[in-house]
Amino acid sequence: MGLINFILNLAGLLLWLGWLDSISNPLPPAAESPLARTLRRAGPSKWEKWKNLAGLGGLLLGRTVLYWWIGPAVNWTPKLQLVVVIPFRSEFFGRMLLFSLTSFGTVLAVFYLVLLFFSLVNRRLPDGDPLQKFVRRHLGKIERLPWPVKLALPFLVVLVLWFGLHPALVRWDIIPPASSLGAMFLQSVLICVDLCLVWRHVIAAVLLLHFLSSYVYFGKNPVWSFANATAQRLLAPLRGLPLVAGRIDLRPVVVIAFVYLLGELLLYVLHHPKVYPA
Repeated sequence: MGLINFILNLAGLLLWLGWLDSISNPLPPAAESPLARTLRRAGPSKWEKWKNLAGLGGLLLGRTVLYWWIGPAVNWTPKLQLVVVIPFRSEFFGRMLLFSLTSFGTVLAVFYLVLLFFSLVNRRLPDGDPLQKFVRRHLGKIERLPWPVKLALPFLVVLVLWFGLHPALVRWDIIPPASSLGAMFLQSVLICVDLCLVWRHVIAAVLLLHFLSSYVYFGKNPVWSFANATAQRLLAPLRGLPLVAGRIDLRPVVVIAFVYLLGELLLYVLHHPKVYPA
């Protein structure tokens, strides 16, 4: 059931991206000429623009019914990992609906955190790179924000969402109530840090691709070019260290080991019983 939920979350993410593509401007900026403005746009119909969003709503509601129907029969208790494990009893329809929404919301948050990571690291990368262009397109106005604001944005978003979600979780006896507003604020910070730990996997994947392409030629591909450009920015602070000898560059290995060691340390601190406030 957990695997099914993960696959449905990915399907929901694709529907979300399809909806964003359908409502975007079909004409490029270069087409904004006097002649182009006199032409009627042959854009998609209203149904074409909204069918993906309708499909996403149907997916989230449909799997709610499925989980509510099958969950008790197979003794399945859905869980959401937000620093602490939040269980949802599947015999209650309302709780299954809340789980369906929050589970997809978590995947959506991770997706945008990955985009934000590449936006921060590659903020000086030109628009000619197709993958960086994808990142900037889906971040929209966020891409034009100063980097300190981008870095603080996840904490602000999680803070607002947690203050809205917490009362529903308490009302249904899913989690105990927080002792104060300060405790709720600290909970939101810890949840955001836990979500941002996905960046360590992104860093490791990028540096691994860069490490492989340094020794094996895989041909010209936007993925390899993007990985190499991103890796160069990640490895720049280690440029003066004696970790490069000829064609042997140990900097990717050192950075991967460091980010995972730091990640494990943060996970240990986050999951310590005395850290998460009640």
